[in-house]
Amino acid sequence: MRPDFSAPAEDLAGKGKEYLDAKVDDVKLRLVKGLSISVSKLLGLVLFLGIVSAFLLVLSFGLILLLAEWCGLSYGVSAIIVAGVLLIASAVVFIFREKMFQSGMVRLFVRLFFGGDDDE
Repeated sequence: MRPDFSAPAEDLAGKGKEYLDAKVDDVKLRLVKGLSISVSKLLGLVLFLGIVSAFLLVLSFGLILLLAEWCGLSYGVSAIIVAGVLLIASAVVFIFREKMFQSGMVRLFVRLFFGGDDDE
């Protein structure tokens, strides 16, 4: 009589173990998905920033040459003027960095790691 009574408990323990294994696999898959999306977005961002940096370098050099020719300034003075403009633009980006970048990144990571559609 005892083996029949403990059989449902053994089945329950076996099903509980299967459930926990399935949950662990689910967490692993979500983690892999989130990390792969995060790394791909990070690599895309690094590539984009590299291209933008190269563009800004060439644009700055061209503006230095153009400003020197148009205004009759030396290359050094033209470089200082262009550097000042870039410094002001960098300060503006730094001041508004939370609104521009951090809020968007928080939303991205919440959506990646806590569910939701990827297309939002």
